[in-house]
Amino acid sequence: MAGSEPADALDAVASAVRERHVIVVGGGIAGLVGALECAKVGLRVTLLEASDRLGGAVRTVEAGGFVLDAAVEGWSARGGAVRALAEELGLGSAIVFDADAETWIAGLPGAAPLPRRAIAGIPENPWDERVRRIIGWRGTWRAYLDRVRPPLTIGKERSLGRLVRTRMGDAVLERLVAPVSIGVYGTHPDDVDVEAVAPGLSTALTRTGSLSGAVFDLLVDRSSGPPREGLAGGMPRLIAAAHDRLTALGVEVRTGVAAERLESQPGGRWSVLTSDESPLDPADEVIVAAPETEARRLLSPVVPALDGPVGGAHPVEVVTLVVGSVPGERRDALYPVPGTARAVAVVDSTVRWPWLAATVGDGVHVLRVTFGAAGLPAATAELDDAAAAELARSEASLLLGHELRDVRGAARARFDPPRPASALGHAEAADAVRGAIEAVPGLSAVGAWLAGSGLAQVVPDALAEADRVRRRALWSGPEDRLVPEA
Repeated sequence: MAGSEPADALDAVASAVRERHVIVVGGGIAGLVGALECAKVGLRVTLLEASDRLGGAVRTVEAGGFVLDAAVEGWSARGGAVRALAEELGLGSAIVFDADAETWIAGLPGAAPLPRRAIAGIPENPWDERVRRIIGWRGTWRAYLDRVRPPLTIGKERSLGRLVRTRMGDAVLERLVAPVSIGVYGTHPDDVDVEAVAPGLSTALTRTGSLSGAVFDLLVDRSSGPPREGLAGGMPRLIAAAHDRLTALGVEVRTGVAAERLESQPGGRWSVLTSDESPLDPADEVIVAAPETEARRLLSPVVPALDGPVGGAHPVEVVTLVVGSVPGERRDALYPVPGTARAVAVVDSTVRWPWLAATVGDGVHVLRVTFGAAGLPAATAELDDAAAAELARSEASLLLGHELRDVRGAARARFDPPRPASALGHAEAADAVRGAIEAVPGLSAVGAWLAGSGLAQVVPDALAEADRVRRRALWSGPEDRLVPEA
């Protein structure tokens, strides 16, 4: 029957698609997203993870009788990609917003709240009492000169630090912008790309004639929605839900199995040799979702034009403290002026996340004390666990302005984060790496080392790369095309 031909053709396509094999190397969030997107269209997917668990940087620690997020507590709400992923995985009702709490600058001496009307620490109004309290009268007058200086031409200055220093002076840079930049991005503003942290700022500066005017201009158009979202119960729920969905889609998930080598096979396919020497069918596509060092080890022998490192990781340690009551104002985070503390940030997670405060109960706070940033080794790196916990307690006490004595538990976690997407030159370096990999048929790479740190960067990047892989698998070439062109 003629009417059955389209259905027969689609059945044939579905069967052929299932024969296409995708291997994903790495079970962090980028690898999970890549595997999910490929499995959703019927491709046969195998996911390899060298460690005994999935999730990568999304992991937990135990402290004070609680299982807590080690560092990744949520995501930036911009773009909506992570929220969409959580909703797709059935976690929509668990999505929560962060509290509208204050961020403070410490080490002035003392501490003071960051002005609310600011972008990346750049104030909208240098005469704001909060600004003057942090940078002083001399700094305020210097910042005001921004209003009467000639504007820069579009795109003339890419370095956030140099832009702020030139327009508003050293006090704004070192006491407002640098603490936020180092605490949030792990990088001094001299090495931060303006457009990465404040898209449109250079254009607005040319249009308005001043940096403070540009901040005002951008804040007018900025959404009033919550800057951060998370999951009640913790971020491992996202990993568990992704694993469940992969299993339901028939994905073969192998933990404790490392990819040792990639070998090209006839017909453009790839063999992935594993640490356990278990048999693995050749792949039509390989998505490398491992951290940069491991990804380069696998890709360099088969990608001739792969250049040097995108940025290089700087070790960071996060010490989680469970403590008794913290007196004083409710503070979401404290970022010290550079050189005034050994920690680079203290975040009160029970202030930031109301669901966590309800979980641990009244009179208990969960503090995350971060050590290490670009060019600044973690002060805890050579310490044992007890000494690291004591240093974290001491630093938190210093920055909070109150001696913390009721410490009920502590745990540390070490990370080797990639250079942030906001770093100068990151976009160009990542594009060069991507171009080299894409020139080799059947290979692609995802992950924070290319997309930038943070789920809001990693998830949409993995979605885009997975879509490219799917398209190649479905429209691989004129003679092999599985789905005919319209």
